[in-house]
Amino acid sequence: MLNFNVEEIEKNIRYVFKNKNLIRQAFSHSSFINEMKRKGMESYERLEFLGDAVLELITSEFLFEHYTDMQEGKLTRLRASIVCEFTLSAVSEMLQFGEFVLLSKGEDMTGGRKRSSILCDLFESVLGAIYLDGGMEAAKEYVHSFLLTDIEHKTLFYDAKTILQEMVQKDGRGVVTYELIEESGPDHNKSFVTQVLVDGVKLASGEGSSKKNAHQMAAYRAILKLREQGKSAE
Repeated sequence: MLNFNVEEIEKNIRYVFKNKNLIRQAFSHSSFINEMKRKGMESYERLEFLGDAVLELITSEFLFEHYTDMQEGKLTRLRASIVCEFTLSAVSEMLQFGEFVLLSKGEDMTGGRKRSSILCDLFESVLGAIYLDGGMEAAKEYVHSFLLTDIEHKTLFYDAKTILQEMVQKDGRGVVTYELIEESGPDHNKSFVTQVLVDGVKLASGEGSSKKNAHQMAAYRAILKLREQGKSAE
């Protein structure tokens, strides 16, 4: 809580709020609101709801304008890969949102500042706050500057398992398997750690809020590792 710094957040996102209450709400997790028990304070959930809708519109418009030969089905898949939890949480991490989010002591102690689901929410809640404070143009600037860049790399995670399988087959290797090595947290907030193996040899591990996300993270890291090995061999 003590690390909440409006000026630092505004510097990171390159936007100065006229209504400072909005930026505070955008960083207020429901656990913090419940712990503080202050009347009139709202969590970021409503802003996240709004931000999610604004994000879909901005991303859809961008893809429509920049991928003129792409059919609707592929556009839908590309959009989904850009706005998935991994991509949004990675951008929030880069913007240091985890350092500023207002959490309950319990949520903080259990790793809430680094939890991908919370970081994903923060990207959307900040977007909702910017939209209310500065309108659509300010919202577009935020999304275009921090999300709609380097799309090829950002979308790698979404198709990581398929891409890894293709890379392995191309190299003449065999079976890709995933193993769950750790499961923790309460039922409403599970965390999973898996490892990916190629022909029984561990290649990388990954964590996520679901087994699917953990598999994708492991595959994503494996791809980066294989690509790095390929560069080193050149």
